[in-house]
Amino acid sequence: MNFKNELIPATLVKRYKRFLADVIFDSGERATVYCPNTGSMKSCSQTGSRVYLSRSERPGRKYPMTLEIVESDGTWVGVNTGLTNAIVAEAIEAGMVVEIGDVEILHREVKVSQSSRLDLLVEGPRGKTYIEVKNCTLVEDGVAMFPDAVTTRGTKHLLELVELRRQGHRALIFYLVQREDGHLFRPAALIDPRYAETLRKVVREGVEMLAYAATISPAGIWLASSLPCELD
Repeated sequence: MNFKNELIPATLVKRYKRFLADVIFDSGERATVYCPNTGSMKSCSQTGSRVYLSRSERPGRKYPMTLEIVESDGTWVGVNTGLTNAIVAEAIEAGMVVEIGDVEILHREVKVSQSSRLDLLVEGPRGKTYIEVKNCTLVEDGVAMFPDAVTTRGTKHLLELVELRRQGHRALIFYLVQREDGHLFRPAALIDPRYAETLRKVVREGVEMLAYAATISPAGIWLASSLPCELD
C-alpha cells in the first residue's frame, strides 16, 4: 500500500492521552498530532525517535497531522492501525497470502453477531474464511508479540472466531507485524495471560493463526513474508 501523499518528517517529543503526540518538525516548529493507535506502543514511542506524518485533506480537522511511522531501534514501525486491514486486504486480493487460497469475493467489516464485526470475509473455492486482523508493533529480542496492552476486545474476537469454526467455516487470526526486526511471533502472555490462553484454546479447536511481517518505508507499507508462530 502506497501512501497517498508524501509524508512529512519530524521528531517525536512524547505520546500521551493515547491518541495524541507532540512532535518537532525539522524547521523547529512544534505541533500536536493525532496518534491512531489504541495500544501502549511500548516499543515504539521513545522521545527523540524519527517519525513521519501524513496531512489530512479534511478541512477543519482539529489535528490535521497523523502519526504514520516511527523509527525504533533502527527499523521503521507502522503505528496507524487504521491502515492495517487495508494492507492485509490488498495483499490477499493480490494472492500474496498463499495460505488463504484463491479469492472470489472479499468483504470488509463483516457482522457476525448483534454487537460485533470481524475485519474480513473471503469467499472462494474453500468456502467462507472469516479473518480478524491485528496490528503488531511490539518486538523484543526478535520476537513479535501481541497484544502490547490488555485487550478484552481481542479476546472476544477469538471467541467469535472459534464459534464460526464450530459452525463449519474457516476462521483465521492474522497478525500483521508492522516492523522488520521480528523473526518469530508469539502471544504476549506476560502482558495479557487471558488473551494468550484463549488463543491457545481456539487454535486447538481449529482456528488458524498467521503472522506476516511488513516492509515499511516513508513511501508505503507492504506485506512481506510469513513468520513462524509459537503458542508457548
